[in-house]
Amino acid sequence: MKIIKKLYSDDFEESENEISLSVDRRVLAKRRWRGQAEDGTDFGFDLEIPLQNRVCFHVEGNRNYIIAQKPEPVFLVSFSTQWEAAHLAWQVGNLHFPAQFKDTYLMVEGDLAVRLMLERIKIPFEESIEVFQPMVAAASHHHGNGKLLKYFNMW
Repeated sequence: MKIIKKLYSDDFEESENEISLSVDRRVLAKRRWRGQAEDGTDFGFDLEIPLQNRVCFHVEGNRNYIIAQKPEPVFLVSFSTQWEAAHLAWQVGNLHFPAQFKDTYLMVEGDLAVRLMLERIKIPFEESIEVFQPMVAAASHHHGNGKLLKYFNMW
């Protein structure tokens, strides 16, 4: 097994001999995981930051090993104005589901809770199978007691 601890340089040469390592989005979000490329080569990942789709993570000879994120079920929700886009993003964000913005539609995880919310408030959507790369706006998000409460309790 080859252990990958850092990414290969971004200036790798394009090669006709690209070898994919297919991986689910949730696994790809991790820093430590294992996978097998389509040629059977096993890789272990111990990275500082998670990988992304279409990244070259290893080069061996003329072979470039590339991450290929697996497509997954999503909902495509069209919008025509910025206000409509913001409203849709708020609705989805209020459920704490990830979203990806495209030029004319919002791509949302194909989850039953999202479906029920869209149907309840009568927002039309299409079902699709796509490579889903949602925005990551914060490293962590919680509704618990933060540092501020610690300071209030000092007085």
